[in-house]
Amino acid sequence: MRIHILGSAAGGGFPQWNCNCRQCDGVRRGTLRARPRTQSSIFVAPDGGADGVLFNASPDLLQQIKANPVLQPARGQRDTAIAAVMLVDGQVDHATGLLMLRERGLPLPLWCTDPVAEDLTQGLPLLRVLGHFCGVERHGVEPDGRAFTMPGVPGLQFRAIALASKAAPYSPHRDAPVPGDNVGVVIEDTRRGRSAFYAPGLGEITPPLFDLMCSADAVLVDGTFWTDDEMIRLGLSKKTARDIGHLPQSGPGGMLEWLDRLPARTRRLLIHVNNTNPILDEDSPERAELARRGVEVCEDGQTVEP
Repeated sequence: MRIHILGSAAGGGFPQWNCNCRQCDGVRRGTLRARPRTQSSIFVAPDGGADGVLFNASPDLLQQIKANPVLQPARGQRDTAIAAVMLVDGQVDHATGLLMLRERGLPLPLWCTDPVAEDLTQGLPLLRVLGHFCGVERHGVEPDGRAFTMPGVPGLQFRAIALASKAAPYSPHRDAPVPGDNVGVVIEDTRRGRSAFYAPGLGEITPPLFDLMCSADAVLVDGTFWTDDEMIRLGLSKKTARDIGHLPQSGPGGMLEWLDRLPARTRRLLIHVNNTNPILDEDSPERAELARRGVEVCEDGQTVEP
């Protein structure tokens, strides 16, 4: 299978439209060695197949489609390679791009958990809005690890696992999480026996979850913040990374400690990187530390083959 990184930044992208932090200002001025990034999303297609699954529909989706010709195979007057969409949560930066697909001639095949469907019907009623356009063919996802397949993408199998993170601010369970608010997904290539684990929003790694990560050939996991107090130190928030559902990379129990323990064969990639995270600066000591540990930072336009 091929995993196309459409967007690798957290909400707001990089540079963020209203941010003049050292990194956003530096990338605009060309004084920082860093690459602009759109908001987090991937497209996964089986080997030899044109059609695949869009994981998360970012607000930057139209820009991402234009930048990635694989999403527009142009086999007919109206065409797309997006056979289905799966959402790992109901956050704005992962769901509002659904509206950009409203011209689809048939109902949009959408895979998500019940809590996410509730959030996107009530708190942020995107699914109700789409009902006035193409409509939605919604498929339920159980966050219990059971395997399922999707029509139109032969050779791929999926498993969703409930994660500890945060539901969207407009969710009724924002401060009282329920299983399915956030999921990680195991994507398996059943023909080649290869797999990847995708979790752009991950607040805690439990032993069972870590065992699952160890079984994957590649992990694409939460790269939002470098330190737990990153936003507080910069005066941008009063909340820590963990408060808003993201495990920081550094510090005791941080993401890097877990990634260091993965089998040597496992490819390690960080995705959903916030504009404040120093790993975006390719000359930073934090980026050098990632290189030393064998951890990659996802880039827009990159293709990953587990």
